[in-house]
Amino acid sequence: MATGRTTKKWARFYADGYDLSGDVRDFGPLLWEYGAPMEAALSDYVKSTLPDTCNIGVGALNGFFNNTDAALHAVMKGAGTIRTVMTAHGIRAIPAAGDPVFCGQFEQLSYQGQPAEYIFANIQFGSASAVASTLEYSKPWGTLIHANGAETAVNAGTGIDDRGAATALGGVFCYQLFSSNGTVTLSLDEASINTDINFAALTGATSGSINASVTPAAGMVGLGMTAAVKQYLRWQLVFGTATTATFAVAFIRI
Repeated sequence: MATGRTTKKWARFYADGYDLSGDVRDFGPLLWEYGAPMEAALSDYVKSTLPDTCNIGVGALNGFFNNTDAALHAVMKGAGTIRTVMTAHGIRAIPAAGDPVFCGQFEQLSYQGQPAEYIFANIQFGSASAVASTLEYSKPWGTLIHANGAETAVNAGTGIDDRGAATALGGVFCYQLFSSNGTVTLSLDEASINTDINFAALTGATSGSINASVTPAAGMVGLGMTAAVKQYLRWQLVFGTATTATFAVAFIRI
């Protein structure tokens, strides 16, 4: 994990288990804001405001029209579909474990082709569409725990310190399974000391058994809002019928 300024060149856009970065030109803005209507009583000398409902959104996506299998047009044409989105933001390099991610499930509102020098695709997304397990969470930014890549064995390594301390307010486990050759379960481990022997499963942070041998898979799983999460996190997997899996996982710690 590096720190400092970066550019969009090092951003990646994942949706529903597809890495669309090779076709995406830009996306955003990545919204995380609260409405704040101004009001005043008769005897008030100044207006005041209280934060209202949180608005989380991934904005619009602009990219190249590409109808190759698993490319932008083939995957995203249509509207009225809930997309599980993860945007990973590398710091002057390809996204790596420890880098920031923005995650959410958003309704795709439109798909428009725009003929120009190239034919471009424009996609508008709505605000976050809450699912049962994440309904009470209003934070989209988290930390990449496993960057997009393949694994063929369980994790016996160390983890990521994403906050600097343990917490007790839950969080959201986010995953994108790009490919596998059978069934696999993605999950997170936690530890108070960053050595292999101290890690154990983080309760609730699991995808369950999923299979991307034909169609990729993605999801978000909310922990309980008072769930304790230890300081260090690492990715983990359990192979079912698969022997290899390519994926990215992240955690939004509250």
